[in-house]
Amino acid sequence: MPEPLDFKPWMQAICQRTEIALERTLPESSTVPTILHEAMRYAVIGGGKRIRPLLCHAAGELVGAAPQMLDIPAVALELIHTYSLVHDDLPAMDNDDWRRGQPTVHRRYGEATAVLVGDALQAQAFIVLTDQSPVGDAISSSRELSDAAHGILDAHRQARWVRELAWASGSLGMAGGQALDLSNVGLTLPRAQLETMHRLKTGALIEAAVRMGAHAGPTPIEQELETALGVYARAIGLAFQVVDDLLDATATASTLGKTPGKDALQAKPTYVSMLGLEASHALAQELRIEAHLALERLGHRADRLAQLADWVVERVS
Repeated sequence: MPEPLDFKPWMQAICQRTEIALERTLPESSTVPTILHEAMRYAVIGGGKRIRPLLCHAAGELVGAAPQMLDIPAVALELIHTYSLVHDDLPAMDNDDWRRGQPTVHRRYGEATAVLVGDALQAQAFIVLTDQSPVGDAISSSRELSDAAHGILDAHRQARWVRELAWASGSLGMAGGQALDLSNVGLTLPRAQLETMHRLKTGALIEAAVRMGAHAGPTPIEQELETALGVYARAIGLAFQVVDDLLDATATASTLGKTPGKDALQAKPTYVSMLGLEASHALAQELRIEAHLALERLGHRADRLAQLADWVVERVS
């Protein structure tokens, strides 16, 4: 089993290779239309927890996937996530002026450009997944896509990734959850409806990260593993949102990198507003235990995923 202290270096290494991959995937700022490409890079580069790439790589390591292969879905996931943040910050949505410790895209470049940035990042994600050139060469920090990794970048795998990401980000996933979030402002929801909303808005893309990583390996995964990872991913997806609700209610702007207390000001239904701080903390811990239990039968090969479960619940930003 990896020593607890080796988790941080691993996380830093994955974040670094993801950062390099994102930089090489996005069009240069000097490419016409320059203002759009500049704003896209402003939104994506140099910020964020990169939890979706981390989950993707951890699930992929479990099945023996090559890091260069995992860069592909990891980058696509992060592009979709960032597009959702750019749109989420718009005045018509959550109306926030700060994201990742800097002015939001619409505050820096204007609302119209922010809309286009989100649109373009979404499209770029699917370009990354479907490019028939050796994508790994373009986004790997060492430009060393191995023969084994290149050989499994086939149409079937690409189609699976595309469907997974499209489903998770569409009306039955992230976008649908956002629609529910907007329509329920000021309402007191039953707990089951609140959970459904967050499993779509936040959980769907997190679950996709685990599945896309698990399906990046050299061989198809067995049903038992897929089931275990599904239980784990659902627990982590919901735990992430519970902790987000807690941080919005308790953290500072300097810690969060965005405006705290927005949920209460906008009368949004959250776990904190429904359960209170203490019960929300308890729920996050319950979900962490559920995630660990799902991984038990997988042994030490699932240690990275278990460490990520702990990090999701214990994070402070």
